[in-house]
Amino acid sequence: MSTPGSSGTPGSSGTPGSPGIPGSPQAGTVRAAGCVLWRRAPRSDDGIEICLVHRPRYDDWSHPKGKLKRSEDALAGALREVLEETGHHATPGPRLPTVHYVANGRPKEVSYWAAEAQTPGKFIPGREVDRIDWLVPTAARAQLTQPRDRHLVDALVSELGILGSTGAR
Repeated sequence: MSTPGSSGTPGSSGTPGSPGIPGSPQAGTVRAAGCVLWRRAPRSDDGIEICLVHRPRYDDWSHPKGKLKRSEDALAGALREVLEETGHHATPGPRLPTVHYVANGRPKEVSYWAAEAQTPGKFIPGREVDRIDWLVPTAARAQLTQPRDRHLVDALVSELGILGSTGAR
């Protein structure tokens, strides 16, 4: 598990933005961070639910995430985004895979962590996120718009030691 002060990819070296150094983002890469937010299922002793956010601008379902502020630590940014988008404070857990893709013609790198939702939380719909949904892992995988986000559900299930994707231990 990464410590709260670490924002680099495990095994990375070099300075962020250093071209040609393995593990470092390309110059011009948009840095973002988020969490696969989960909670113990309220109606089950041993299952979990994953929080997905609906972004009206893109009409999609994704994990809570967002661009990092200048010099912001990735984990701090991920937890800030979770709070802004879902209304929940979260307890960070293990680092999950980093996702790389191109958005608006620029490379984007999104660092993710597993994070358990603290209660109570209060979601307030806004311009950026208008709905959230808490779903068991199989339903969350199906609801996610981008295939690249689905493997993060699998990574969370693996990290939590859940045998089935329904949440059964």
